[in-house]
Amino acid sequence: MSSTNFTVMDDEIDIVIAALHPDLTPFLNAWRPIFSPYHLTIVKDLDMKEELIIPDGFNVDIFTKSDMDRVVGSSSAILFSGYSCRYFGFLVSRKKYIVSVDDDCIPVKNDDGSVVDVVAQHIANLTSPATPFFFNTLYDPYRKGADFVRGYPFSLRTGVTCALSCGLWLNLADYDAPTQALKPELRNSRIVDAVLTVPARTLMPLSGINIAFDRELVGPALFPALRLAGEGKFRWETMEDIWSGMCVKVICDHLGYGVKSGLPYVERAERGNAADSLRKEWEGVKLMEEVVPFFQKLKLKRATVKAEDCVIEVAKEVKDQLGKVDPVFGRAAEAMVDWVRLWKAVGSGSS
Repeated sequence: MSSTNFTVMDDEIDIVIAALHPDLTPFLNAWRPIFSPYHLTIVKDLDMKEELIIPDGFNVDIFTKSDMDRVVGSSSAILFSGYSCRYFGFLVSRKKYIVSVDDDCIPVKNDDGSVVDVVAQHIANLTSPATPFFFNTLYDPYRKGADFVRGYPFSLRTGVTCALSCGLWLNLADYDAPTQALKPELRNSRIVDAVLTVPARTLMPLSGINIAFDRELVGPALFPALRLAGEGKFRWETMEDIWSGMCVKVICDHLGYGVKSGLPYVERAERGNAADSLRKEWEGVKLMEEVVPFFQKLKLKRATVKAEDCVIEVAKEVKDQLGKVDPVFGRAAEAMVDWVRLWKAVGSGSS
């Protein structure tokens, strides 16, 4: 079966980078062959005191704490600290497709030494159908050299629109702190040459390290709701995108969109240590045992047909159900409502 990819213009794509390192020269030079045709939205971590160093040759807009204060107010800017500053880039971008890669990642190279085109693969994922309602054992049936296997219903072979592409990476994989502590030498050194659609009604742990999405379809469903000011008991650096990922997956399922995982890969640098991560994430890890069943059972109203309205509905259920488990979820629900209000206020709402 031939692919149904359609042409995407370069000016429809934004590369969003959360900058936690002041000198982005090595990072951007490594990515120059891939990123140079596109607009870059670079968001500086609000805790960074140094000036950003950006090499010449890129079409780039840089956003800092003063921009956050201007757009969302100084009291809310704390929501965008650390790698959560990427969400501010999602908010202010005006492109249809967002590709987001963390600044501690470099490109993977092909066997011939050429750089793997992460943007092209993400866009291929987003512009070919997803198949969330029946699993194809050859993974992506729209890929060259593949097709639907025997027994796959013909009524489902047209697939659905893919709204979210989740790439992977080599080196230190996305293990939690207990796993890192028990297996400190464990590294991912294998590229699996495959893309698969995550089945409908199945959750997944999203990581913002290497993702792409259709901003027009699900932009408001990716948000920093757990990054709450003054939260002493929890440190959400390692859980923020997990929460966002469960929300956006439930919303994609409800709206009939697909989510893909697999290619493209990047190479990620070593960072952090298991003991420090455990202190930051342990309370959140325990509460995930309450959160996952909630999202597994969550069903949205059929009349809710826009992503931002889905976020509001999810927030209400979070407050009503999970708010009884821990007050942090009540505050997260309020942050989700505030996020949608902000999304609309800056002109990002659906028409």
